[in-house]
Amino acid sequence: MSSSIEVFIQTLLLFLLLPSSICQLPLDALTPDRPIRDGDILVSNKQIFALGFFSPGNSLHRYAGVWYNKIPEKTIVWVANRDNPVNDSYGVLSINGDGGLVIHGKDPSTPLWSANVCLSSPNNFTAKLLDTGNLVLLENSGERVVWEGFDYPSDTQLPFMKIGLNRRSRLEKHLTSWKSKDDPGTGSCTCGIDPIGVPQFFLRKGREALWRAGPWTGHKFSGTVGNYNSSIVNNEDEISFVYFVAGDSVISRMVIDESGILQGFVWNDQWIKFYYYPTGWCDSYGQCGPNTNCDPDKDYKLACTCLPGFESKSPSLSLGEGGCIRKVEASTCQDGEGFVKVASVKIPDSSTARVNMSMSLELCRQKCLIDCSCTAYMSVEDRGGGIRCVTWHGDLMDVRTFSDGQDLYVRVDATSLAQYAKSGGSLSKKAWLAISLGSVTVFIVLLTLYWLVKMKMKGKRRQNKNSFELIAGSTYFEEVTGGLAFDDSRINSELLLFHLNTVATATNNFSIENKLGEGGFGSVYKGILYDGKEIAVKRLSKFSGQGVEEFKNEVLLIAKVQHRNLVKILGCCFEDEEKILVYEYLPKKSLDSFIFNETRRALLSWTRRFEIILGIARGLLYLHEDSRLRIIHRDLKASNVLLDNSLNAKIADFGMARIFRGEQTEANTNRVVGTYGYMSPEYAMEGLYSIKSDVYSFGVLLLEIITGKKNAGSYEKYPYSNLIGHVWELWKEGRAVEIIDSSIGESYPVSEIIRCIQIALLCVQEFATDRPTMSVVVSMLSNDSALPSPRRPAFLLKTMSPSGDPSSNKRVCSVNDVTCTIVEAR
Repeated sequence: MSSSIEVFIQTLLLFLLLPSSICQLPLDALTPDRPIRDGDILVSNKQIFALGFFSPGNSLHRYAGVWYNKIPEKTIVWVANRDNPVNDSYGVLSINGDGGLVIHGKDPSTPLWSANVCLSSPNNFTAKLLDTGNLVLLENSGERVVWEGFDYPSDTQLPFMKIGLNRRSRLEKHLTSWKSKDDPGTGSCTCGIDPIGVPQFFLRKGREALWRAGPWTGHKFSGTVGNYNSSIVNNEDEISFVYFVAGDSVISRMVIDESGILQGFVWNDQWIKFYYYPTGWCDSYGQCGPNTNCDPDKDYKLACTCLPGFESKSPSLSLGEGGCIRKVEASTCQDGEGFVKVASVKIPDSSTARVNMSMSLELCRQKCLIDCSCTAYMSVEDRGGGIRCVTWHGDLMDVRTFSDGQDLYVRVDATSLAQYAKSGGSLSKKAWLAISLGSVTVFIVLLTLYWLVKMKMKGKRRQNKNSFELIAGSTYFEEVTGGLAFDDSRINSELLLFHLNTVATATNNFSIENKLGEGGFGSVYKGILYDGKEIAVKRLSKFSGQGVEEFKNEVLLIAKVQHRNLVKILGCCFEDEEKILVYEYLPKKSLDSFIFNETRRALLSWTRRFEIILGIARGLLYLHEDSRLRIIHRDLKASNVLLDNSLNAKIADFGMARIFRGEQTEANTNRVVGTYGYMSPEYAMEGLYSIKSDVYSFGVLLLEIITGKKNAGSYEKYPYSNLIGHVWELWKEGRAVEIIDSSIGESYPVSEIIRCIQIALLCVQEFATDRPTMSVVVSMLSNDSALPSPRRPAFLLKTMSPSGDPSSNKRVCSVNDVTCTIVEAR
């Protein structure tokens, strides 16, 4: 018995002496005597959400916030002290003597944040984190909530979180963006319900309206796409909007970012964006000006039209300057006026509109007709109930054509009413005559304006014209493309010519958030077109002294080649000195983001890696032999192989590619630009390139896929060698299996991988004539025939930098008057 007691005492002492960080367990409640210190976390009942201290991005400050507990990617949904961070790791969240929640650092007498609650008996209260993500302060019985975090949203709306206004307490609940990804402080962009007039949903930057949705049509806000489980409460106590999800299995959130974009996300192994606003040019608030309609299906220069009965205030209506005004001398007060229906539009800004919940559409029309100040009316009734009659008494703002919109009835004078009158589905003869005469007059005016603008902008248009001639006007272009020509909208029947505004809108004006990567000649952005199609946008840097020829090549070459293992180009843009390529978007990004990432490369089994290898080989074979042009890629590397949703390989970036004509087998260049580790020795040192140069690059890439290591890395036994040299030494010693990536697992066909290593070594042999062609490589990968023994590979020894660092990432050499700058990565 005594020995058992001794064991118990020893165990107890050991437990008491253990460091507090080891003993810490997640808390389920916050009480006056049990605060949350930096390092502790408070979790919800089902462990869906967690609350604790965190540092966003590269910030060193500490904030108390709520995040998803089970999602690997830490996603913050609520921040308490967003404008008053803790500057050290001694932050504490506690219930103070007044019963309110407070945050302080080292000095407890100086709170950094407070929940502003004053309670008579603080010891009777606890704080809990609910499974909705809401931090609540409760009476001990749990029957009454005295404070909740959902009343003070940050940049995120979660299911069951209300956005709106408490009319009794005047507490306004709206989303406010972070200042940046590193600073959750109160940003300049807000999103919430504007209760003035008919309640609407507004997205603003400062006081400027960026986007508007509303009013509520019974099941959603006007101007939004899709149907969601959402509702709105509008009574004497409150006006609020909330959305729901079915069960805990659906994880979703709505976020406003620092650039003023409202986005909806759902979690499915990663955050997937399923809506965002504004989505297009016409979505921006009041884009065309007052009394206009914006049609997103038209080119942005033609999207703006005046509503019936109005005329343009300025000749530049398409740019939204000035909008439209009532036609001169048009009488709309008891003088035979009427209404013209504008079908399927987003409901105009109803901040100053008048509402009647019980009036029919016909009574609404009569009410508007007898009131000379009434400019338009409509019924906003929809399934689930809605507003019956809405009338406007001033300018009509923010109208746009919308497939799921409502019919708007606009007041027009008697003349306009006659013009719009239908007779057998067509206008009357008088209307046609009036329109024809008006059209001729407008045409003459516009022709005159066009001539004046043309003379003024002559120099700039000549410059723009030259940018087209740079590609379309050369003999080289004609020879290569067989007469592929530009016009106003397309380059042959497959390649679109995008307008700059379309591309800028799709990429949120080339925002940092949309940036996918950067190369030597520019940046690549993700974009979403008006129809929801995702695209990748390659934008040539205006300040790069290089890249024009490379850009030209990419337009010419990739437009002429189509293969399942080549990335597909959708179009290009030449406008305002911009040179832009638009590609299909591949969500899995590039191969290097998998094979050189310690975590993600485990997702690639050997079977999947072999399919990727075979796909790259088939893509190269198509370029070398099966396309109508013989194309040498010249920059094949892991970052230039993209993966689609099924992890199929697609070769990308044809900026450095070259075409061989007829029986040409090799060429020479005095300008060698490429990526260190992938370039064949004859190209790097002599400027000679051929299809065997691509074969060499393929061999390097094959070894990287097998090993999960970069060719430019260093190795302990051979510190001045790269991956090729290391594999060669192991191959000679019969130990090549040691280089196989351990993340593949233990169950894999050893003989098949060893065969692939042998094929790779055959591809990287020193002399180009010894390397196989890609047709032979595909054959060797596809069957089990005997393989020749590889000869010594061409692996360049690392040279020491002036500092003695063998890993210096830039080498410059001069051989036979060929100057080459070999850079680690572009």
